[in-house]
Amino acid sequence: MRRTLLTDETRVGEAIQLFIQALIVLSVAGFTIDTLPTLDERWHRMLRQFEVFAIAVFTVEYLLRLWAAENRLRFATSFYGVIDLLVILPFYLQLGLDLRSLRVFWLFRIFRLFKLARYGDAARRMAAAFRLVRVDLAVFGVGAVFVLYLAAVGIYYFEREAQPEAFASVIHAFWWALATLTTVGYGDVYPITLGGRLFTFFILMVGLGVFAVPTGLITMALVNTRKADLGESAARSPAESGDEEP
Repeated sequence: MRRTLLTDETRVGEAIQLFIQALIVLSVAGFTIDTLPTLDERWHRMLRQFEVFAIAVFTVEYLLRLWAAENRLRFATSFYGVIDLLVILPFYLQLGLDLRSLRVFWLFRIFRLFKLARYGDAARRMAAAFRLVRVDLAVFGVGAVFVLYLAAVGIYYFEREAQPEAFASVIHAFWWALATLTTVGYGDVYPITLGGRLFTFFILMVGLGVFAVPTGLITMALVNTRKADLGESAARSPAESGDEEP
């Protein structure tokens, strides 16, 4: 009963959720516009007032969800619970304090985008897909870090004498290894020796696989999640049709 307004089970609940979604989008847009250096002070003042209104709504929403949760500690430490808290916390931290020392906390305002994930079927399906392959992704992540380290060590031994400043140590070589494995290739640091170039070609081929494997895993999980949703919908439809028969 107490959770009715916090769900989309009623028209009132659906209207509240649509209002919160719109407020999230508008607050993020307001934050973006507020960073314009040429913006008139009148607009800055209006955006700050809207910020206060949005924080008040988000605070009420967080408190209502905390109150309505069956296990409040579990909700407070859950993904969405932490996101909801990070959205409102910076505003209250800066009250009566030096804004300059807490300016970094305002970066948490971007977490409002994550609040939209609570209301989207696509986001829920994505979260379910990640849960399906979380172990595989963790194993692959460890392997990717191992490959990153080997790439940094390899290019260090190939290029340390030819480019002592760019590849002064293995730690310095990590930037090249990261840019190469991700196939970004900024071009600020690149090999000039024959051995370094051949090694770079090998690392580029490995880098293509580094992103191909997790992409395939996530795609497969999304397809399986979609099939499961369609199966549940098909299973509910005959039951609902049977309930309507006299």
